[in-house]
Amino acid sequence: MVFAARTWLVPGSVQSRTGASKRGRWSRAEEARLRELYGLRDDVAIARELGRSVEGVARAARRLFPGTGRSGPWAASETLELKRYLGATTPEVIARILGRGVEEVTAQIFDLGRTKQDGAWPREDVAEFKRIYGTRTDDDLSRIFGRDVREIGRFAQKYGLAKDKAFLRKLRGQAATPMPRWRAEELEILKNRYAIESNLEIAKRLRRSVKSVVSKAHHLNLQKSPERLSEMGRENVSARYLST
Repeated sequence: MVFAARTWLVPGSVQSRTGASKRGRWSRAEEARLRELYGLRDDVAIARELGRSVEGVARAARRLFPGTGRSGPWAASETLELKRYLGATTPEVIARILGRGVEEVTAQIFDLGRTKQDGAWPREDVAEFKRIYGTRTDDDLSRIFGRDVREIGRFAQKYGLAKDKAFLRKLRGQAATPMPRWRAEELEILKNRYAIESNLEIAKRLRRSVKSVVSKAHHLNLQKSPERLSEMGRENVSARYLST
């Protein structure tokens, strides 16, 4: 059984990469954001976004996810949550988030690998497949969607999908390539254009990744304009129509 992208807890010596960190009590907004990100991004990335130390993120995660004692049959909602984190982090972290034992999580992952389905893909599965394909192994995607691993490969080819370079480096055990610091002029462009342009357009303009643009915009509390949100809605409807 292969568990791919891991959430590595990096020692404090790495903290210099995240800059000066905040101390003291966590705000409700910080805790809410940590709940959203924990298990889906590594601790260093979360620390960088929240302006906290890596150790502070780990301590807060242990407090928010105590990992206490649920057992017995799995509810459908729990299995969905398991699939959300599968391949993005370790079974140990998933167990902490779900409040299950590591052995139970591992057994449930194994059971997912034995269940396969055929036929057309539901529209919501197609959208989710496109969203996470770059950051999961094909084996983990096979478990998440209940499809044969060969079908996963064919489906990725159909939509021209590829694995993220950072994800492949992590699989090979290579260090991540740090993104350059945001310059004042880049921040000004982001603030001026975020409300009215797509994240992809801004990323191309700044020669940065879409993920970097979204993360920095969230950190600055930037929001899309109502007009841009309406346009995005129309684009999503059009994309779903074309994919059917």
